[in-house]
Amino acid sequence: MTLSTARQAAAPQILDRCRELVRPALVESVRRLHPWHAETAAFSLGWSGVDGDPVPGSQGKGVRQALAVLGAEAAGGSGRDGVIGAVAVELIHTFSLIHDDIMDGDETRRRRPTVWKAYGTGPAVLAGDALFALAVRTLTEVPGPTGTAAVRHLSGALGDLVHGQAQDLLFESRPWTGSEAVLPHEYRAMATHKTGSLLGCAAALGAVLAGAPAPVADALDRAGRHLGVAFQAVDDLLGIWGDPQLTGKPVHSDLRRLKKTFPVLAALASEHRAARHLEALLTGPGPLDGAGVRRAAELVDEAGGRRAAVTEARDQLRAARTCLDGVELAEDARGDLLTLIPFLVDDRTD
Repeated sequence: MTLSTARQAAAPQILDRCRELVRPALVESVRRLHPWHAETAAFSLGWSGVDGDPVPGSQGKGVRQALAVLGAEAAGGSGRDGVIGAVAVELIHTFSLIHDDIMDGDETRRRRPTVWKAYGTGPAVLAGDALFALAVRTLTEVPGPTGTAAVRHLSGALGDLVHGQAQDLLFESRPWTGSEAVLPHEYRAMATHKTGSLLGCAAALGAVLAGAPAPVADALDRAGRHLGVAFQAVDDLLGIWGDPQLTGKPVHSDLRRLKKTFPVLAALASEHRAARHLEALLTGPGPLDGAGVRRAAELVDEAGGRRAAVTEARDQLRAARTCLDGVELAEDARGDLLTLIPFLVDDRTD
């Protein structure tokens, strides 16, 4: 078995271990919500159906939970030191997905109705607000200076998250070409804020709660942000070419919505002749029909958009590893992080 293969096999076990450590505290935290909000949150987390009945085994990977636990261990603490941080970030992540689905008008997520579709827009907005408030309250209850530092990290990540969401929404009104077109580097900055902020926050919170010095927490934060950009690049690939059985979305879904994603922007920025054909297709009158969407996907590929997104993901993973190499971390936890980081991207592109 090669080192790469061994890491691929070990990564799910790392996720399972961290998720099992966090799950009891996360369940207890959700129980503190108003019963209506708790039911909605349980549905969003994949624990139950619309009728409230449990859904066995539906927990998700728990990526942010794992990063918080491993961040604490990397700082020389116990994984339990990072549990409260893991809970807070998971609550914020769930809140952001609920509101994101409302803003995008998405009706399905993970092959199920989104919260607003299942419960209504008003209840979904309230549930997201309740999760937001609970996450902040969770960290304010941590005694001593670590609690104060943890709240500061979370508030900073929240500011970045909504900043990135604003950028993403504003991209929709900008043209595909010309001086006002969205460029790949702008999209990368948006992804760092929107997707990377919570991944970086998760790892940093674990370290902070374990009493780590600022350079360690900052390095883990930066590593998580790079991972977030890699995550977004892969999400963009799946939004065009992903298997609907795995993504829960129709094939070419992002192209149907004319969403400005990294593969499309990279393709349009290339010098390949297919880029000009793609430009003409995207800027034509009216929405794309089925044949138009399929042709657009082909042109994005021909112009190098798919290859550019894969390269971006790989570059961001290398940058994340460089961040980890720049500080002193507990060796076992460093190994788990180095095992987990590439798996979280590679497992979604196989």
